Amino acid sequence: MVEFDAYGPEKILQVYNPKVGMRGFVVLDNLSLGPAKGGIRMTPTVSVDEVAKLARTMTWKSAMANLPFGGGKSGIIADPRQFSLEKKKEIVEAFSRALKVVSPNYYIAAPDINTGEQEMEWFAKANGSKKACTGKPKKMGGIPHELGSTGFGVAHAAFVALKHRKKDVRKISFAVEGFGNVGTFAAKFLTEAGATLKAVSDSKGCIYIEKGMNYEKLMKVKEETGSVINYNGQKNTCVNIVKSPVDVLITAAVPDVIKIGDVDNVKAKLIVEGSNIPMTEQVEGLLHKKGILVVPDFVANAGGVISSYVEYTGGSAQKMFKMVKEKVCKNTDLVLTQVEKRRILPREAALEIARKRVLAKCDICDV
Repeated sequence: MVEFDAYGPEKILQVYNPKVGMRGFVVLDNLSLGPAKGGIRMTPTVSVDEVAKLARTMTWKSAMANLPFGGGKSGIIADPRQFSLEKKKEIVEAFSRALKVVSPNYYIAAPDINTGEQEMEWFAKANGSKKACTGKPKKMGGIPHELGSTGFGVAHAAFVALKHRKKDVRKISFAVEGFGNVGTFAAKFLTEAGATLKAVSDSKGCIYIEKGMNYEKLMKVKEETGSVINYNGQKNTCVNIVKSPVDVLITAAVPDVIKIGDVDNVKAKLIVEGSNIPMTEQVEGLLHKKGILVVPDFVANAGGVISSYVEYTGGSAQKMFKMVKEKVCKNTDLVLTQVEKRRILPREAALEIARKRVLAKCDICDV
């Protein structure tokens, strides 16, 4: 059940087109800072509750990044594996037309699970405005998420956190949970900085190599065989990635990957949340008590929404990388400085900053 509080959600719109077979919804969580920004998730199990939680994360993420965006998210209940590309196009277009009442004035879409630049092109054209979404193809003035903006930001959040812990990036080892768009780029930029990638996972399993992996070779194995587990090394199940004997763990895939039962087995001293909601706040608190530093998701993985803002304002890919680095580094440092100064949880410090930024311009908040 959707939880309503002092910040929202302000609007929830459910849409349905029985002729096309399109059923979906959009949640506009808070519009104080600007139009709601958030991706379109297309899965057979997506729910209003799930989307509402993600929309709230986008509210804090946009505020934390100091962008003129509110928080939003949308969902289409469909399994694209069960129908043709033409059918998917028809569903996305029907969804876009149904959302014209809020998009682009109050909601700006973006890619998410099972939607990418092709779907954003369909969405924008059906809407009639390029401002209706970001993550569009380059030919439409887009800055595709495939450039790695989120992973780039995650890597820089790690650099700042390591500096706060007085660790040399060239002397640390790390693991990446989820070798997709976020994980591959986080791994790329960390290895380029001199860190050693010892463990990585994807949907097929986990691989661990004590001496470290060659990033280029790993990418080639993934592209040619479909899984990182085909890189020569010690194979294991996906869940064991969080127990890897490394200095830094990057989460970059599924929610709730670190559970209460895993806390005693986590060996990394720094966790950077490249994925959304990789653990509960309770688990973060337990890890904090163990002396493990956790950089919250809406601080570390804000690269995507920052990229969206640059595209929305007509900026270039070069400007995007510059802004992602500046904002993620500045905000990670701001949060961790508060953590050290006041001895509070990183999420507590980050939420305090984000809430203040929303409240400063909120005329509906009852706080």
